[in-house]
Amino acid sequence: MHPFRQSRARFVPILAASALAALAAMGGCSKSSTDPNVRVGDLPVDTAFAKKLQEQLLDAKPGSVIEIPAGHYHLDRGLSLRVNGVTIRGAGMEQTILSFRDQVAGPEGLLAQASDFTIEGLTIEDTKGDALKINSGENITIRGVRVRWTDGPKTTNGAYGLYPVKTKNVLIENSQSFGAADAGIYVGQSKNVIVRGCRAEQNVAGIEIENTIDADVHDNVATGNTGGILVFNMPNLSQPGHSTRVFHNKVDANNLGNFGAKGTAVSSVPAGSGVVVNSNSLVEIFDNDVTNNVTANVIISSYFSTGYFNTKGVQPNYDPYPRGIHVHGNRFSGGGDSPDGMDLKVLKTAMFGLNGHFPDVLWDGYADAARANVPEERICVDATASGVLDADGPNKYKNPRLINEAVRCKLAPLSPATATGVAGAPPSASPAASPASV
Repeated sequence: MHPFRQSRARFVPILAASALAALAAMGGCSKSSTDPNVRVGDLPVDTAFAKKLQEQLLDAKPGSVIEIPAGHYHLDRGLSLRVNGVTIRGAGMEQTILSFRDQVAGPEGLLAQASDFTIEGLTIEDTKGDALKINSGENITIRGVRVRWTDGPKTTNGAYGLYPVKTKNVLIENSQSFGAADAGIYVGQSKNVIVRGCRAEQNVAGIEIENTIDADVHDNVATGNTGGILVFNMPNLSQPGHSTRVFHNKVDANNLGNFGAKGTAVSSVPAGSGVVVNSNSLVEIFDNDVTNNVTANVIISSYFSTGYFNTKGVQPNYDPYPRGIHVHGNRFSGGGDSPDGMDLKVLKTAMFGLNGHFPDVLWDGYADAARANVPEERICVDATASGVLDADGPNKYKNPRLINEAVRCKLAPLSPATATGVAGAPPSASPAASPASV
């Protein structure tokens, strides 16, 4: 089995101001919902709380601010919002917790199909499906929101934690995801995205930017996932992605065994993947601390190496190649010493010995020969990486080789992403502050 082909196969891929009074009338919903003696009429407090909360979501008007007071609330049905201009605000991720452990209806914890939407200051936990999905809206802010599955990494956990898809102008900041069976923080088929100051841990993919245009991922911590930060283009979606900056992140020890559902693209991401670029264009990876990812600290690959199969085929205009990938000014250490899967182990041992390790950047070697002389589509890696291994995928991986000097080039820096229309989201300029500690 060719090393990359078995590997993605392993790469691949509220309650407005009146709400507080209403909740108080329920008999004190801020108490722990585990108290069976706290009731409103014949209903447990959580049932009344959930009913009132969904009513507030249904009745919300543009400009509504739905406050959820401190408490640990148990809900058995998913929530939904379809009104623009609404803010959902908890008392803080440690204080306001919405538990869906006993969920019997609704595929998500909260589904928002709305623009000018803000959610902040709460935790969503143990949903049967995705925790927070935002579909087809503009001007989306997710701030100080934690999603988690409290039994730890399990295939039966929900697939996605924070999940904006087909959105525009998105800010995700100071948020967390733990235990998603696909991606903890995922933005797909979107435009103008900023993900900053977040933590992703114990997910299959920590942070994933997929088929998205103009994204900045910075000042985050991705640790203890299967793969740390992924920038992908998948076929047969509404748009191809390009122009993603990944900078000033800590991407450390993403060596968790893959627990994704069998048959999904993410189920084949190799454990030990730091930053992974697959079939995407114009990706700048700089000023990151990328450490101790045992397959490779950085992986650059094409669709041809994924092993991903779609019964409908691939649309004719799908671009399978990574183009314009610029890796520079990072701080690397460790990693590459125990790659996931026998194929990569054999490759590593054959080239670097039993006790050796892959260089910091592992490339499958696929490139578009018809555009080989287009300077802005090169792969450029500076000397802050220990080296670049071309695995020679086009020739069935027969002649892998180090190409350190051949990729010592520079590309023009990408422009900062801007989430116009999102409060508190100025352009992400150069890194200024250290990300949270691992």
